Amino acid sequence: MNIGKRLEQYTLRVPQEVLLVNAEVEGEADQVVVFRGFSSSLVRPTAFDPDVPVLPDKAVIESIDRLLGPYQPSNPRYLAKGLTWEAFEELLNDLGL
Repeated sequence: MNIGKRLEQYTLRVPQEVLLVNAEVEGEADQVVVFRGFSSSLVRPTAFDPDVPVLPDKAVIESIDRLLGPYQPSNPRYLAKGLTWEAFEELLNDLGL
């Protein structure tokens, strides 16, 4: 399963959380918000088709922040900050994702 789809599945399982993902996509920095099964880039255009992954397989995840939803940029409520992909992948594996 694609990285982005795994993150979206996580937010369906844990709907009170929002993920803020810092990644490198096609050589450029990107910041993606994942919430309740949907992803949206805060930097690049996001496709209207939800089947088009915002984070492609070749994306390099730099860090993932777990926040309590709803996401408020002016007042973020962090549960965990700066997680590596490897650390977050353990959470995904624990949930069978």
